[in-house]
Amino acid sequence: MTIVFVESAEGKVKKTSLEAVAYAHAMGTQVTAVALGSVASSELENIGKYGASKILHASDARLNQGIAKAYASVLVQVINQENADTLVLAGSSLGTPIAAMVSIQLKASLATNVVELPNTSAEFVVKRSIYTGKAFSYVELTSAKKILVIKKNAAELKEVGASVSITPFAPTLTDADFNAKILSTEKATGEILLPEAEIVVSGGRGMKGPEHWGLIEDLAKSLHAATGCSKPVSDLGWRPHHEHVGQTGIKVAPQLYIAVGISGAIQHLAGVNSSKFIVVINKDPDAPFFKAADYGIVGDAFDVLPKLTAAINAAK
Repeated sequence: MTIVFVESAEGKVKKTSLEAVAYAHAMGTQVTAVALGSVASSELENIGKYGASKILHASDARLNQGIAKAYASVLVQVINQENADTLVLAGSSLGTPIAAMVSIQLKASLATNVVELPNTSAEFVVKRSIYTGKAFSYVELTSAKKILVIKKNAAELKEVGASVSITPFAPTLTDADFNAKILSTEKATGEILLPEAEIVVSGGRGMKGPEHWGLIEDLAKSLHAATGCSKPVSDLGWRPHHEHVGQTGIKVAPQLYIAVGISGAIQHLAGVNSSKFIVVINKDPDAPFFKAADYGIVGDAFDVLPKLTAAINAAK
């Protein structure tokens, strides 16, 4: 039995959590998903499409606050009640600390940044991304209970058509579970947020100034993509800091990452190397980014971008 923590925001299940459900289903075990707080019924029903056979929904309004300690308490109760041996979560600012708390309480083996299904042919071995994606390690989990925190794109998100039962769950929660309080939350604004985007178009100093950023935005709009930038661009004040992609900014893992006028410093690569496909547009054929690219265009962005945007719009 595998439990999957389903993270939600504003009543909607996050895509990364659906990937976690698909990952658990691909492991070949029975999957029970756990949703906390206010989640739309249509969203809960959708979870079954990716392999969950049962959903436990703890709708206690206090769980809308996103308090990690309370979430961990609920998951521990579910794991014990269901006699589950594995917990799967999507890596996030909420999911990863929850996994650590559950691991301590259950004395469970924990692996984060998991990128592939576990190898159970002999023992229970998982492949992890380490050193900001520059290398991989193989870790054997030896405890009876195991916790896997998976990276984005670690599982193919495909529908399996499973039926699902939704059961209310009433956890036992005390004041001690809520002895931390979130005082405020500042969210990045924009039509599509970087961490959740399937396509990201980023620009670097090769764009020569903020007045040319309309070319980046036009391409992003044609692809229904989020926009990002390199660190020097945000440092210069051309773009807001919440668009800074890289090791010291936002790390992204979209299906497609398009880098325009970005040389490819190692700090930037560390923030994008989990992308499924990388396309680089740069007029310098020796730009380091081309070594990490799946596809590259050697050309001036001011010539390439308008033509590329026009071609995409014409193909729609």
